[in-house]
Amino acid sequence: MSILHAAILGILQGLTEVLPISSSAHLILVPWLMGWPESGLTFDVALHLGTFIALFIYFWRDILDLVVNFFSGLGRQGFRNPASRLPLYLIAGTIPAAIFGKTLETPIEELFRKSPALIATFLVVFGLLLAFADTIGAKRWKMDRINLKTTLLIGIAQCLALFPGVSRSGITITAALLIGFNRETAARFSFLLSLPIVAGAGILKVGHLVKAGIPPGEGGILLTGVATSAVFGYLSIAFLLKLVQSHTLYPFVWYRLMVGVSFLGWYLLAR
Repeated sequence: MSILHAAILGILQGLTEVLPISSSAHLILVPWLMGWPESGLTFDVALHLGTFIALFIYFWRDILDLVVNFFSGLGRQGFRNPASRLPLYLIAGTIPAAIFGKTLETPIEELFRKSPALIATFLVVFGLLLAFADTIGAKRWKMDRINLKTTLLIGIAQCLALFPGVSRSGITITAALLIGFNRETAARFSFLLSLPIVAGAGILKVGHLVKAGIPPGEGGILLTGVATSAVFGYLSIAFLLKLVQSHTLYPFVWYRLMVGVSFLGWYLLAR
């Protein structure tokens, strides 16, 4: 992989991991269309690190509040208010996706890498589901209505993000909207819920890389991937949270439909 390829894929990761349009779909389909080689472990680490850095920098105040509230809850005050219980909800909501990912990540990835048409189909199907949720969702609840039940429902939905074409932010925002949360709360909670998963995946990947070592000549690729993914991830977070304050999610729906249908048409004609 060249530095240019690393920069392009880093930008794709930063944009598509955060926006509800599926990073895994883009990171499989674009190299497949361009005939690029698989990214390999070094670049996987770069993408996960870049995404986590973007989330951490943008939400550092929220993360600090979560840590303080968690340890305060362990004290005499207990977990009596919504703010002190939120860290526990995020932990509980992460468990389903962690178990699902640990069990099925490899076979699902192998299946979808051989089935680009299936990825495109998922882009369309889950784009339509996002449109449905954005249309019929009550959008009346804010962050103070987060509880264990709603968190577990959104956490279970997050399991579907393992399938390329679904989108982690897309499916968790969809679930939150269907439950009744407003767009801004759905997007913010989606990002907070993704933090443990993204951090855990990054730690695992870094551990594998430490054992294997960075291959000669790939240090620049690693740094390029981290930097581009982090910068564009941060910009995407800011953009999405600003957008949902006054607009629908339909621009992402139309994008998913356009990409999915176009690829399916090209794929069927090329066979």
